[in-house]
Amino acid sequence: MIGWRVRNGQGVRRVAGSDGPGEGARWRVFLSHTSELRSFPEKGSYVAEAERAVSAAGHVVVDMADFPAADRSAAQVCAERVRGCEVYVGVLGTRYGSPVTDKPEVSYTELEFDTATAAGLPRLVFLLDTAAADVGIPVNQLTDHAFGARQEAFRRRVQASGLVTQSFASPDELGRLVERSLRELAAARQGAGRLPPGSVLRVWNVPARNPGFTGRDDLLAAVRERLLAGDRAVVQALQGQAGVGKTQLAIEYAHRFAEAYDVAWWVNAEQAGLIGDQFAALGAALGCVEPGAGSGAVRAAVLADLHQRGRWLLVFDNAENPADLAGWLPGGSGHVLITSRERAWAERAAPVEVDVLARAESVAILRGRVAGLGAADADRLADRLGDLPLAVAQAAGFMTETGMPAAEYLDLLATQAGTLLDQAAPGSAYPRSLAAVTRLAVDRLDREDPAAAQLASVCAFLAPEPVPDDLFTSVPRVLPGELAPRAADPLAWRQTLARLSRQSLARVDQRGLVMHRLTQAILRDRLTAEQAAATRACTEAILAAADPGDPGNPVSWLRWAQLMPHLLAADLAATGIPGLRWMACNACWYLLARGDTRTARDLAADLRQHWRDRLGDDHEHMLAIATHLASVLQAMGRYAEARDLDQDTLDRYRRVLGEDHPDTLASASNLANDLTYLGEYQAARDLHQDTLARYRRVLGEDHPSTLTSANNLAIDLRNLGEHQAARDLDQDTLDRKRRVHGEDHPETLAAASYLAADLRALGEYQSAHDLNQDTLDRRRRVLGEDHPDTLGSASYLADALRDLGEYQAARDLDQDTLDRRRRVLGEDHPDTLGSASYLAEDLRALGEADGP
Repeated sequence: MIGWRVRNGQGVRRVAGSDGPGEGARWRVFLSHTSELRSFPEKGSYVAEAERAVSAAGHVVVDMADFPAADRSAAQVCAERVRGCEVYVGVLGTRYGSPVTDKPEVSYTELEFDTATAAGLPRLVFLLDTAAADVGIPVNQLTDHAFGARQEAFRRRVQASGLVTQSFASPDELGRLVERSLRELAAARQGAGRLPPGSVLRVWNVPARNPGFTGRDDLLAAVRERLLAGDRAVVQALQGQAGVGKTQLAIEYAHRFAEAYDVAWWVNAEQAGLIGDQFAALGAALGCVEPGAGSGAVRAAVLADLHQRGRWLLVFDNAENPADLAGWLPGGSGHVLITSRERAWAERAAPVEVDVLARAESVAILRGRVAGLGAADADRLADRLGDLPLAVAQAAGFMTETGMPAAEYLDLLATQAGTLLDQAAPGSAYPRSLAAVTRLAVDRLDREDPAAAQLASVCAFLAPEPVPDDLFTSVPRVLPGELAPRAADPLAWRQTLARLSRQSLARVDQRGLVMHRLTQAILRDRLTAEQAAATRACTEAILAAADPGDPGNPVSWLRWAQLMPHLLAADLAATGIPGLRWMACNACWYLLARGDTRTARDLAADLRQHWRDRLGDDHEHMLAIATHLASVLQAMGRYAEARDLDQDTLDRYRRVLGEDHPDTLASASNLANDLTYLGEYQAARDLHQDTLARYRRVLGEDHPSTLTSANNLAIDLRNLGEHQAARDLDQDTLDRKRRVHGEDHPETLAAASYLAADLRALGEYQSAHDLNQDTLDRRRRVLGEDHPDTLGSASYLADALRDLGEYQAARDLDQDTLDRRRRVLGEDHPDTLGSASYLAEDLRALGEADGP
């Protein structure tokens, strides 16, 4: 019998908790190695050191040993042994070793690796660095005269598989890597915190590799060489016309050189305002960003984390404007690739021009994917497709799916192309051949599955970002025609997605459905004006029905982040759907709540400008967006502008809705806040007092709007020196907010901060300190380190520290807050200037002559 060999005296047994790598697991680790690594007295045994490392990490070693006369297939026993383990560790040198006796086309090393891959085991692979000086293995032992070519091919296959591998040159180095990687695997499976710099585990979200990618070797080599050259070339912009293959080139680069990176992250950069959400996902994967963190906190944390690392790759795909990426490009020794149709990257990146494929590459792609296609037909097809990568790939996919011969395809392309060329707009961003192929595919889909074709048309009016499945399935009633019953039936819905994917019109994966922007443009152009209007209206109705609501609550932010790309892709300025206009207003609030004031300002200002012409100044949506714009201006410190806009809005609300309507009261409260910021405390107090009385009468004591109004009035009381009255009102309001919202809601934390200010004003310094500390801790957890409200809490805590005579602690906190406010709010924001003043006060108290 070929027996199991389990080391460390454990014997052959089921290891407790070993159903899969996870908490408390003691794993069977299959140790695979090439033959020359077993024993070299000069350097010690590589394999023995790997075995020691597995034991040190708390696991047991399993490998192949003891081959007496076998009454079973050697290959079968080997495969069974690998499948019986929980983790695969491969230590690969250069000696291929003898082939498997009953399967001579592979060695045991290959069989073990392939079995682990098929079984889905976590695979940790370590490659001997034969170029290192201290390998210590005789040269004649490194050369495999019998199977060298096969061994080298296997090493290349492992490296091209997308695994992150580590190189080693000595037994000690191998042992350290094996033990560390096993411990990191255990920590990752338990969710145990941050992935450390230099980790051998992968942080990776690069799209799947295109198995049909052909050519571009010289360009890929040039990109790699320039990235390694350092300086400005560590940021490279792949630029060229739409459809030329920039994105595919970046994907291939990431996979081809995957071994060089521990972190590789893909960012869809077309909408600059959405980069922050994707960096938040990266920060979560790295363990350096808490859920719900604001944009500023995400930016600072991720950039700081990457700066500490040396093996990372960021890809910004479809970037529109170099300025949009200015704040998102990390320093340090990692690499950045940018894909863009723009050619204005010279100041920020080394430009790399991407052209169409060489004819030989186009022909190779077509013949590789379309069975039986001859060289002459492939050449004619490539010529008609203009050698554009997306056009070539889609033609190959269409022919493969339909079984259409080249002659028929060329005839149809010739028939369709003339009409298309006549109708195409000058300066079109997509190639004519690609549009023709796309229309052929959607025409066929329309004949075979009208519901799938309807779905394609709806997706053409969304963003080229992942569309969550439940965007459709949660609201089937608003979907058109045959698509509605499909969305209501889970099996039928999946079949519809599969048909859409098979026609190469969209990609469907775990993130949802993604349609390329070129495909979207072609599908939109295919519709008549009436069809386009109806389909756009349907898409807008879908979005409106999916409004997450509650944009100020961090619980809703993940859903908002998913929907924001599609909301921004809609024609919000011209929509006739009231629900979508309300969702647009809520989106401004969401962006403001996340701390992204600039994006919120741009959206609110644009909508106000367009809605004024279409709806008039007194329309409810016009008044709502004006209110949001004023709130953004207030958050940016532009208090006089906010006051003027809020005064105009309040006058209109009073005239249209009356004095006691909740929207009128909200507008009055906003105006009173502006007056507070402008130092007009008595006028603010009078307006807040009147507003609170009306809120209590209309909405009741515990309504969230009433409670916010009460906090606003207390601020004015405090500013006017009525500290005890402010304290009593804030204490009552905090108690009510805790009951209504919960301890960690942003509104509750705001109320706690106001009460702490009252306590400080009354001389209760220790109580003020304790409440400020608790509030700051909660805001950091809920909102993130750089959210404006968090920075406000930090500043208040520094005040409390000064009151207690802890000037050094106050100085440290004020310095950190000033640095963050400068980065998040800008040098001239009133809060930034306030932080500078507080820091100067700390320095004077400490006897340091120079200010900040």
